[in-house]
Amino acid sequence: MNAPKLTLRTQEGEVADGLDRETGRGLAHELVERLKGRILSGEISPGEKLPAESSLVDEFGVSRTVVREAVLRLQAAGLVETFQGRGSFVLEVPERASGLREVRSHRDVLELLDFRIGVESEAAGLAAGRRTDHQLKAIERALADFRRIGDDPSRSVEADFAFHLKVATASGNRFYSDLIGSLGPMMIMLPRTRLDPAYEMSDATHLARVVLEHENIYDAIARSDPEAARAAARVHLSNTRHRLTSERYSD
Repeated sequence: MNAPKLTLRTQEGEVADGLDRETGRGLAHELVERLKGRILSGEISPGEKLPAESSLVDEFGVSRTVVREAVLRLQAAGLVETFQGRGSFVLEVPERASGLREVRSHRDVLELLDFRIGVESEAAGLAAGRRTDHQLKAIERALADFRRIGDDPSRSVEADFAFHLKVATASGNRFYSDLIGSLGPMMIMLPRTRLDPAYEMSDATHLARVVLEHENIYDAIARSDPEAARAAARVHLSNTRHRLTSERYSD
């Protein structure tokens, strides 16, 4: 059941019509959710231009600053591309992620994480027992890339996904790598767009925590410790799920 449209005022006194005031996540976050929903549902098709900044200001009653922040987040998530003087255009969701086109709601994102916990925990355990030196080096390089660009939201999704894909490849079972590859970077992006701004990768504390979780997975695989690798992967993905199910995200 759709929540009724609500009107709220920001600290600056501006009226925000139609954005949910109960989440406590901020107007930019709520605007991202609205626009992302239109994009993933096909209401705004790939190649189409997002409504003009002034139109979004009028429609949602928010400031230009809020609209610009929301567009930057959509750009970082790989959903739009912005051209100076022309505006922002919707990008095609990769075909390999076609199954994720149906991930619409908060509940869908939680179920996706439940699925990943089961699949990727076992993949990490198998990788610890089967990986080759070459595959371990590939995971190490992916981890190094993630450390280096993790605080750049426009690149961190791809770096995060690359790490998980290298782990799946090292399992020695092509079905794991094929499955993770078919989900694509969208499996990383979708949960992030549901997280509170306090948990964004630009937050140093959160970034350090996620890097440590990746390091724990790598270390267990390097030690050839399947149980520790399974546990590290489960902790990493469960922590993401926990952040999504804190009080402010309850349905």
